[in-house]
Amino acid sequence: MDADEREIYQFLKSWGTEFVHSREICRRAGGRRRFHDDPEWAKAVLLRMTDRGILESNATGHFRLKPIPKKNKGKRWVSPDIAKILKESGVQVESAGDETDVAPDEYYDQL
Repeated sequence: MDADEREIYQFLKSWGTEFVHSREICRRAGGRRRFHDDPEWAKAVLLRMTDRGILESNATGHFRLKPIPKKNKGKRWVSPDIAKILKESGVQVESAGDETDVAPDEYYDQL
C-alpha cells in the first residue's frame, strides 16, 4: 500500500465494520489542509482499494474495510435454546460468530 492507501486504511480501521461516506473519508483521513486543497483527493484511492479487494462499498457511496471471509464448512446455525440443551448434555457446540470481523493488518498488506 502507498501512503494515501495507508492513511485511508488506518482511518477506516478505527470505524470497524461501519460504512463511512467518501466525503467523510476525504475530510478526516488526510487532514484539514489536504481537504482544503483538494476536497475529493481520496475518491480515486478509494476506487483503487475497492478494485484490489481491500474495501467494499454500498450503493450510496459509503466504504468500509472488507471483512475476512468466514469458512463455515459443515457448520450450521444452532438456536441458543438448543445450544444450551446440548451443552447441558455434554455436547460441545461452536457458534458461527460474527461474519464482519476486521482482519489484521497483514491480511490487507497481502492484497
